[in-house]
Amino acid sequence: MLNHFIMEIREIRALRGANYYSRHPVIYMQLDLGELEEKPSDTIPGFKGRIEKILPTLVEHNCSVGRRGGFFERIERGTWAGHIAEHVAIELQCLANMEVGFGKSYSTDEYGVYNIVFRYRDEEVGLEAGKFAVQIVNNLFNNKETDISPVIQRLKEIRENNLLGPSTQSIVSEAQNRSIPVIRLNDDSYVQLGYGVHQRRIQATIIDSTSAIGVEIADDKKQTKDLLSKMGIPVPGGYTVETIPEALEAADAIGYPVTIKPVSGNHGRGITTNILSPADLETSFLNAKEFSNSFLVEKFLVGADYRMLVINGKFIAAARRDPASIVGDGKSTIKELIDKINMDPNRGFGHEKILTRIKIDNMTERLLNQKNLNLQTVLPKDEKLYIKSTANLSAGGIAIDVTDEVHPMTKAITERISQIIGLNVIGIDLITKDHRVPLSNDNGGIIEVNAAPGFRMHLKPFEGKSRNVEGAVVDMLFPPGSKYDIPIVAVTGTNGKTTTIRLISHILGLNGNTVGMTSTDGIVISNDLIVKGDYSGPEGAKIVLMDAAIDHAVLEVARGGIVRRGLGYDESDVAVVTNITEDHLGDGGINTLEDLTRLKGTIVETVKPGGYAVLNADDDLVMTLKEKTKGQVILFSVEQDNPELIKHHAAGNVIVTLRDGSVIIQKGSMISTIANVIEIPLTLEGNALFNVSNALAAVAATYALGLNDKQIRAGVTSFSPSIGQSPGRMNIIDMGKFKVMIDYSHNIGAVIATGKMLPFVAPGKKIRMAAGTGNRRTQDIIDFGASLAEFYDYVVIADSDPRDRSPGETCDLVQQGLIKGGYSKDNTKIILDEREATQEVLNMASDGDIVVIQADNVQQVINDVMDYKERITEEFVHSSKHKNE
Repeated sequence: MLNHFIMEIREIRALRGANYYSRHPVIYMQLDLGELEEKPSDTIPGFKGRIEKILPTLVEHNCSVGRRGGFFERIERGTWAGHIAEHVAIELQCLANMEVGFGKSYSTDEYGVYNIVFRYRDEEVGLEAGKFAVQIVNNLFNNKETDISPVIQRLKEIRENNLLGPSTQSIVSEAQNRSIPVIRLNDDSYVQLGYGVHQRRIQATIIDSTSAIGVEIADDKKQTKDLLSKMGIPVPGGYTVETIPEALEAADAIGYPVTIKPVSGNHGRGITTNILSPADLETSFLNAKEFSNSFLVEKFLVGADYRMLVINGKFIAAARRDPASIVGDGKSTIKELIDKINMDPNRGFGHEKILTRIKIDNMTERLLNQKNLNLQTVLPKDEKLYIKSTANLSAGGIAIDVTDEVHPMTKAITERISQIIGLNVIGIDLITKDHRVPLSNDNGGIIEVNAAPGFRMHLKPFEGKSRNVEGAVVDMLFPPGSKYDIPIVAVTGTNGKTTTIRLISHILGLNGNTVGMTSTDGIVISNDLIVKGDYSGPEGAKIVLMDAAIDHAVLEVARGGIVRRGLGYDESDVAVVTNITEDHLGDGGINTLEDLTRLKGTIVETVKPGGYAVLNADDDLVMTLKEKTKGQVILFSVEQDNPELIKHHAAGNVIVTLRDGSVIIQKGSMISTIANVIEIPLTLEGNALFNVSNALAAVAATYALGLNDKQIRAGVTSFSPSIGQSPGRMNIIDMGKFKVMIDYSHNIGAVIATGKMLPFVAPGKKIRMAAGTGNRRTQDIIDFGASLAEFYDYVVIADSDPRDRSPGETCDLVQQGLIKGGYSKDNTKIILDEREATQEVLNMASDGDIVVIQADNVQQVINDVMDYKERITEEFVHSSKHKNE
């Protein structure tokens, strides 16, 4: 009896931006191989033969061997199920015509568990490919084969539903080739090109400056026809009808053959041409009625079908469109001939190829009935039969480029039509016997205009030259010399991120810029909090970059966002790393400080070639990122004799440091003095050394953005750690007899930094309200508690952020740490509710004390502290008044 081996997916998600594993979007899968950890491929009889049979194209995977067939060699020598699933997921996407290449398997500290990553083009397809791959590989290990065809078809269906159409994609690709950033705004074809104030938007081939009136006119075929006719443009004669009797009467007046079309619509839907009899007209009317309640019955124009494309008032391209047809061989039925044509490798599902497979529909059957044929009829040898009456590519038609052959007079007519309708991107459909002679009433006419014309026939015609029509659109959106992006500053680190991004934003805003800022507190646009919550991940970055008002983006980039989804932008102008210390280890596969450094280094690796990485020279781990950037490096340090700083300056680079108590920027012999630290409120007269470091980082970042000394000075000297400017970050409130500091110092590094500063703030007891963070490792929470023991006389422990832990569990762990650090249990108290714990520490304070409150719900804690201050102030006033009486 065969064993049943199962590899399981523990987790699967898309990393949509640059991430821990790659600069590009990847699917992340964590796999538990179970018993398969002991069963590499060479131990399974017949495994190589089975996988070669169902996926022979895997022979193209070089793998680590570095040559064609390399992956199969690895299978023969023996490799693990996770690695095989990685390659299968990649190949499934390639077979669904979404070419990808990168993939990698990583072992973890847990036995039999692997992290697998691989590239994707469409997120849903990538996720499904990963799931299918695991199923396929599981079957292979259990001596079963999977039918790949339905898997590939399913992936193609998802692709067609999700991917941008060829027209929109061509514009997007052209923009990306010019380094213009792109944001897809919905699941359809709504796309933003560029960032912030310089952005432009498109919906398929409609652009943000397209005339709404022009679109409305183009959608109404009768209005279009009437307007063009009045302006002397050749159009076919016809009538508007709403009933079959009206349609028959119109056809009698015009004379057969006629064409019927819905008054509104696109893609040839509901259109029937070359109608020869009243019976056919009635059938065609019913077909059209599925799409509209009003119709045009027109004279059928004899000639070929052409699409002319005009962009920004200029004729750009032209293609002749031939309806789908077959040619008899004297042996095959019509159905068999259609099947043979659909086997053409140039024809595919939806938009995947230059031609679309032909579907047998009502239009096909009507044309066959007209000729007394059916699908089983054997077509005589060399006889050509049109099986569609419209030439749309989506119906299986073919396109032949004729751009260079169109008569200049006809080109001029199309350019005039774009002005008459008022569209800056317009597709003009015309029928003419010969496109090389001027268009006239005797030589054809305009049958339709399109406000969102498809580009596929011009991008990849079946015959003739491919035309760069997308380039004309991007030229119109971004004329030469136009800006398309805005400066982006990304800030990461264990501590100091929020303070640093607030200071940078303040400096920029004070100097006339409109800044979009993301942080763990929310999204701020020009000093207005527009969305509250933790937006330090990619979604926050996307929202800011979508805002059309901003000219600078300052983004806090937290560890969790990179782990879960990757970065939310492509490249930054400035990346700042404040420091790297132990925090959140053991979460998301980030288990060591080296892992954490590599993760946070993602923002350094994605700095533009002309940008800057601003790094803390006082942090050895941060300094390991120095060689990771394509941009220039600015180092900052609170120690002017820092060896790394000295070496960097000697090499001709910029440094930011302290000299004689002042913040300076130095490059070569040039020294710019910004301000004495005593003048910078954030530093508490230089006593808050960690905020001195944050200020240096902000000075370096704004210098990198091109601000001058005076502009930077104005910003750093006017920003304070106040509730108004920096809520929840070292807010010191004078309560009269004692002081309160509200600060989000939630890890060991922050506890030490603030603890060292406290003697400079108040001489009395140091009282703390603290809380462990539930998603930390158990030992990390205990160590956090131990770090508090060195600096505080009394600690009240709340449970404001338990995450998945049971109520009070983190409190017990923090208390264990305090006791481990030499603390008496009598000097601790557990109060789960944050508001009650806040009241407790406030009530404990006496003259000269300082109360440090670690706030999770920052605004609520601020409100409670201010209410407490108001109450004790009123009591003091009332008591004083009573004494005086």
